[in-house]
Amino acid sequence: MASIPAEFSLIYKHFRPLAGPGALDLGDDAAVFAPPPGRELVIAADAMVEGVHFLADDPPDLVARKLLRSNLSDLAAMGATPFGYLLTVSVRRDTPDAWFAGFAAGLAADQAEYAVALLGGDTTSTPGPASLSLTILGTVAPGTALRRNGARPGDGVWVSGTIGDGALGLLAATGRLADADGYLAGRYRLPQPRVALGQRLAGIATAAMDVSDGLVQDLGHLCRGSGVSATIEAAQVPLSPAARAAVAAEPELLARCLAGGDDYELLLAVPAARAGALREAAAACGVAVTQIGAFAAGAAEVTAIGPDKRPLALGARGWSHFD
Repeated sequence: MASIPAEFSLIYKHFRPLAGPGALDLGDDAAVFAPPPGRELVIAADAMVEGVHFLADDPPDLVARKLLRSNLSDLAAMGATPFGYLLTVSVRRDTPDAWFAGFAAGLAADQAEYAVALLGGDTTSTPGPASLSLTILGTVAPGTALRRNGARPGDGVWVSGTIGDGALGLLAATGRLADADGYLAGRYRLPQPRVALGQRLAGIATAAMDVSDGLVQDLGHLCRGSGVSATIEAAQVPLSPAARAAVAAEPELLARCLAGGDDYELLLAVPAARAGALREAAAACGVAVTQIGAFAAGAAEVTAIGPDKRPLALGARGWSHFD
């Protein structure tokens, strides 16, 4: 009997157990599936590169979960229900089998938590660094997908959860910030996509996106999409106890909280009349939501007001892969 090439042996061992309906047991060139009747497809893709989005010594299960969760966050921002994903893994030839085992275990854990399954993908080798890409698929009821272009003057600027943990967590994970209990580093390595909340926002939020590249920068994207301006109050931006303690010790870290990335919280435009409905939806999901400012007519710019009630100079306003 002919032997199975090493690449396919790896796929059968680690990834075939993750395959869901439509994946054809990862034995064909593509998946075959039909969207649920009366639903529209929502598709997003995101990539992570070693040394840019995750550290070389990060546990492989957490790398896998961050990759999947960052894509789930994109679906949450559209109000979509996830169901499957495609995965491309490009790593060094000498990557040990234990790394793949841990990576697959991380995916399995989050597949169970978020009710998604692997549909297919590809594995390749690279001289380095490792590069991972995931394309996620979900569905929404026709015409209900949340967009960036619906914010109107007078809408409130709202966020879910807490802001700044991801940026401070990177400092903690690289030894540049004290993090005695590991909370901040944990938030950097394992985001919490607000999938359940996103699915409840149709008819409540007029615009939405997730905070991946930094609150101020992502709010700027939403302003440009909607043709409005926004003002936020730095003192109203929700910080975790760990982030609040870090900012109290080093006040200059407040700007990093506002401009840093990797929070994967939802950023929303919500009319005042729907604020109560938003709070009810968030409470049903066990997620905190906070109004941090408002949209107004004007040029698509973001102004952050500092604790002293003066405009806050931020320097870098967010993450860009090309700066």
